[in-house]
Amino acid sequence: MSLRILSLAMFASLALAGTAQAQSKLPLESMQIRSLFKMPEPRDEFVRQCAPHMLGRWAHPEAVCGCLHDHAAATVDDPDLRQALLRGISETGVPTIETAWVPEAKQSEIGPTFTKIAKPTLQCMFEPLASN
Repeated sequence: MSLRILSLAMFASLALAGTAQAQSKLPLESMQIRSLFKMPEPRDEFVRQCAPHMLGRWAHPEAVCGCLHDHAAATVDDPDLRQALLRGISETGVPTIETAWVPEAKQSEIGPTFTKIAKPTLQCMFEPLASN
């Protein structure tokens, strides 16, 4: 009888240990699966698109692109102008806004937007590591 109880106790402890181990692996596996399907962050995607335009022009293209993104996002309050500016930088490597990218009512703000980001842009391009 004691042999049966001992066997049953060993079986139960092994079963519980296996269940606990399987449960402890579950969150890690689900995090790994989620990270496989995770969409890129907007800043990372911007830098990925921008950096090829900076190659050969700047020693640290990723730093310049990241700096330009951060300053444009922080300095330009209007979402339409900000999006147009980020689009121009990511497509050309320099601050550009096409009038077609901005609603007609906001096109008069393109010039003042460039004035607003001129100094931060120069800092990003000539001192990218210091301005991050």
